[in-house]
Amino acid sequence: MQNEIDDAAMVELLVDGCPVRAAAGSSVVAALAELDLLHTRTALDGTPRFAVCGMGVCQECRICVNGQPHVLACRTRCRSGMVIATGRLAA
Repeated sequence: MQNEIDDAAMVELLVDGCPVRAAAGSSVVAALAELDLLHTRTALDGTPRFAVCGMGVCQECRICVNGQPHVLACRTRCRSGMVIATGRLAA
């Protein structure tokens, strides 16, 4: 029974082409941190960047969600079927 509850609370996402599971309703940035994917974009000088403020002010957590660029991962909730592209592969 516990596994059924856990499975129901999880959603499937595609992050940089890899299928992952995350807690339904959690922020995308929290899911990325839980997965140890601490790279949401790449600065012009090639430096990897990740969320700093967690409330949408710093803009460091910008990712592409379902083809939409510049989505703030800290302000976006995980939903089943999301396709997320971070700056990790561009580095």
